[in-house]
Amino acid sequence: MIRYALACEHAHEFEGWFGSSSDYDDQLAKGQLECPVCASRSVRKQIMAPAVAGTKKRGEVVAGQPMRAMMMEALGRARAHVEENFDYMGDKFADEARAIHEGRSEERGIYGEATPKEVRALVEDGVQVAPLPGAPLKKTEVN
Repeated sequence: MIRYALACEHAHEFEGWFGSSSDYDDQLAKGQLECPVCASRSVRKQIMAPAVAGTKKRGEVVAGQPMRAMMMEALGRARAHVEENFDYMGDKFADEARAIHEGRSEERGIYGEATPKEVRALVEDGVQVAPLPGAPLKKTEVN
């Protein structure tokens, strides 16, 4: 697997994992790469240092599992905080985010659903939005 640091035309940074460098090239050529923030398909690789395995053992990471577990826990806490403290707008999220941005609605934290097209329009108009970490899978949903 190869990890690339990527960015879209709006300078949103994210990473992608590919089976090979040709997999990245193929997906890019087919328009299958998309920014998770604004859904832009104008994506490019960023400069990054290669990950080279060293000889020192690092106790905090054994096959990546403790670090992954820690990250998943932190993302879960972030999602729980939003769900407990922000107003849920459902599919009206884009309309309410725009109303708050334009001063037509009370400024407060909100979350909900939006289509890639709605997110792209919000970002283009200067409305600050970010994707919410996904809800953790229940054990019954895992293969």
